[in-house]
Amino acid sequence: MSRKRISLRQELPLLVWLVIVWGALWQDFSPGNLLFGAIIAVVVARLLYLPPVELGGRFNILRAVPFALIILVKVVAASFQVFYLAVAKGPKVISAVVAVPLRSHSDLLVTATGHVISLIPGSLVVEVDRSTSTLYIHGINVRNADDAARLRKDVRDAEAGLIRIMGTKDELSALNQEVSA
Repeated sequence: MSRKRISLRQELPLLVWLVIVWGALWQDFSPGNLLFGAIIAVVVARLLYLPPVELGGRFNILRAVPFALIILVKVVAASFQVFYLAVAKGPKVISAVVAVPLRSHSDLLVTATGHVISLIPGSLVVEVDRSTSTLYIHGINVRNADDAARLRKDVRDAEAGLIRIMGTKDELSALNQEVSA
């Protein structure tokens, strides 16, 4: 089976990411280890089929920093909430799985949104439907439809933040039209 050749420009972010992950896994960022990681990354990218990740070609650092701070605050607040629920309610806590349709159909944004949401204690992505870009989130302390709507809003707000950081111009334009409507 012949695979369409991906340009180095498109593949470079993936290769850099694989080298960073290699260094992090070995907890060694020495030049020799990173060079070996780069060789492994090139071999993996060239020999194994990896679906191409379409990058939007933009990254807004001015949006990324506040987004990261907001997520950090949510992680800390949710940690205290989960601690309280574990101590005060124990096994009586009600949870639910909530379907959240996303705006973007980009594998990168769907994945990034799922990871951001899973970082926040009390929420976890249990399923992803790529055909409809729907995340199924297990949320703790989801007692009624209002709690489910709040969880959906939090997920879509995280996705909106990621679109503002690294979405395509079309996704950003659609988001801006949705917000202004």
